[in-house]
Amino acid sequence: MGDAAQSSSGTNIPTGAAAEVRGTPKPKPTPPPKREVKILMLHGYTQSGPLFRAKTRALEKLLVKLLSPANIFPRLVYATAPNRLSAKDIPGFTPRSGEEEKEELEAWAWFRKDEATGRYRFVKEGMERVAEVISNPNGEFAVTGDGDPVPEGPFDGVVGFSQGGCAAGMVASVLEHISPDGKFRRAPEEHAEWAKKVREANGGTALKFAVIYSGFWAVPEDLGWLYEPKIRTPTMHFLGSLDTVVEHSRSEGLIERCEEPVVLTHPGGHYVPISKEWAVPLAGFIRKCVDGEGNGKASL
Repeated sequence: MGDAAQSSSGTNIPTGAAAEVRGTPKPKPTPPPKREVKILMLHGYTQSGPLFRAKTRALEKLLVKLLSPANIFPRLVYATAPNRLSAKDIPGFTPRSGEEEKEELEAWAWFRKDEATGRYRFVKEGMERVAEVISNPNGEFAVTGDGDPVPEGPFDGVVGFSQGGCAAGMVASVLEHISPDGKFRRAPEEHAEWAKKVREANGGTALKFAVIYSGFWAVPEDLGWLYEPKIRTPTMHFLGSLDTVVEHSRSEGLIERCEEPVVLTHPGGHYVPISKEWAVPLAGFIRKCVDGEGNGKASL
């Protein structure tokens, strides 16, 4: 009889496959709710929050575009470190004649290395600035993207470049819960105060991810607790094959101290690659972590 049956009134009634085609269309799946993802951006040595944003503005735009289909809206907050550098602190910088002492530069650092001892000075000040920006993302020491003010509350991730990459690893580590009962790493007395401030600023919440460009590990012994056990926060590391500023072994030192790190190498030097080729894997990594598909060990 074919694919249609006839009713008592003579009307053809579709059956089988034809009935499925002509039937009521299935409802479209409900899209996920809009999710704002707060990301702390930590600049490199000699930079500032505004300069780091200027250098990565194209990457920020690409992230917004690439994450939009998943209804994820990244809110990037660019912090400025508290330790101002002078001309003599900046390799290769030549001040104008006679103005070395009085010229103030917008060049900042999260910490300073003591060349005599190898220890990092001003770590406390750098990490307390991080805590301040987390607590007040719209304050004087932060630059945010376009749009409404960034809401207060825990940050989801951190992105750091060079010295900021080292600091990003430190922040991710200090916020982790390393046991099922929610315990943090035990900070030695000299670092306990700033560690407590960072944890309180983020509401005791671990980060979902950390992204590190040309970063390195903190070598001084007094900071070894940050890597014991290994950093469990999902991490993505970008290395430049032609980077002559941060030695490859220093970056590898941080990578080796992270559990299940994702590592990508671009064919360039000491900078943040901002083209779509490198933004796509970054967006995919952030989406996985936000959706809970990372290694899941930052907060057990």
